[in-house]
Amino acid sequence: MIAAVQARPALRAALVASLVLVLEWSRALGAAQPGFTVVALLLGGIALAAVAIGWPADRLGLGRSRLGLRLIGGCALGAVLLLPAAVRSGTAPLLPAGLAMAAIAVSIGEELAFRGALYAALEDAGGAPLAVLGTTLLWTLAHALSHPPEFLPAVAAAGLLLALWRWACRDLVAPIVGHAIADLAL
Repeated sequence: MIAAVQARPALRAALVASLVLVLEWSRALGAAQPGFTVVALLLGGIALAAVAIGWPADRLGLGRSRLGLRLIGGCALGAVLLLPAAVRSGTAPLLPAGLAMAAIAVSIGEELAFRGALYAALEDAGGAPLAVLGTTLLWTLAHALSHPPEFLPAVAAAGLLLALWRWACRDLVAPIVGHAIADLAL
């Protein structure tokens, strides 16, 4: 009986992880098709956000306390995530409005899915170390289809930074803001 009760969080974490990976890879494959980029990004962002449905807001790190500080933290995270782009020469192109909205939708959806529901499920299954390392690993794996291999270490570093923030601050607002800033600028 005890093993069955302990297996439930692990099973839930495995199911959430599988769902998030399938959704992320489907989004990446759809976005790679000519003419479907914006639609795939928008639908992918919505589908990823739906993974968080049913989770209590506090388990996702979405409470309302100290919202101003959390928004400032998100801007700081965004600045740190943009450091690799800052060392590149030239300026980033301005995204068209449709693509910018799609980028925001994906940023929100990915954070709700990875550092929200998946983080909570992994934390229930094995504690904060599993949640931080598991979301970072799955985040990197999920981006393997949409990013060149030489960029995956930067993806992993970004995932680790966002997961550590989620753990240390019990907050998802700042990772959402930081991720959106980075996606809009990169």
